Amino acid sequence: MAEVTAAMVRELRDATSAGMMDCKKALTEANGDMQAAIDWLRKKGLSQAAKKSGRVAAEGLVGVAVDGKKAAMVEVNAETDFVARNEAFQQAVEDIAKVALQVGGDLEAVKAAKMPSGRTVADELTHLVATIGENMSLRRVDVLSVPSGVVASYVHGALRPGVGRIGVLAAIEAPSESEALLTLGRQIGMHVAATSPTALDVDSVDAASVAHERKVLEDQARSSGKPEAIIEKMVEGRIRKFYEEVVLLEQVWVHDGESRVKEVVKKAGAKLVGFVRYKLGEGIEKAETDFAAEVAAASGQKK
Repeated sequence: MAEVTAAMVRELRDATSAGMMDCKKALTEANGDMQAAIDWLRKKGLSQAAKKSGRVAAEGLVGVAVDGKKAAMVEVNAETDFVARNEAFQQAVEDIAKVALQVGGDLEAVKAAKMPSGRTVADELTHLVATIGENMSLRRVDVLSVPSGVVASYVHGALRPGVGRIGVLAAIEAPSESEALLTLGRQIGMHVAATSPTALDVDSVDAASVAHERKVLEDQARSSGKPEAIIEKMVEGRIRKFYEEVVLLEQVWVHDGESRVKEVVKKAGAKLVGFVRYKLGEGIEKAETDFAAEVAAASGQKK
């Protein structure tokens, strides 16, 4: 049996873009013969993953994993919604979230970490690309933790526990963990999923966004012809309204339509210190296709 070296594995990976574990296995099966190893990967469909890597992947799933005072959330993208219903893909998203819970929120560190299969996360996705036939990628990772209290989660449109299309983590500091605190955390998650705030508190709002909003409001107010003193009051009132729309703690609690989120959290004797909201595919530019034109082109006809 020929020795399979790390250099040989890298060479085969460069040639095929298959996963490291798959390359090592191919070389072992081929007794170190590079061409035979390439053929082995081709027969298994594993060398095709690279051809799919350029396709836009804006579908997929969001996955969360929670362990009391710590929680992780990941977004794993694929090309079509069909893949989201694949049990192997769902399991992979669930497992990657659990890996992130252990490794932390560094994207590259999570990609390099081992999955239950023994492959790294990156290699596991390459393996799934070859198996399922669509481009996939781990797009983002976040991990929240608190010294005391809970990090609760909420998944909207869950296909299985902890896996769906919108995910929220809410970090709440409190003297101790309790069922009431977990319930509050889940309610905050539902609120965030519905309202999509961009900042936790007023001080966290992007200064450039506030400046832009203030400029627009000032121009609108001045067009009314009112005195500057009145304009200033009008703008300040509208800035407060702006904060109520984008700042989580300033928003009206969706569960009663009256209280502010900050009031609800204070009443519970807790402090909301952070949140993360993922909506599947947000920010990814999807290619717009004309289906009728595609059919016509395939049949050699003009639209």
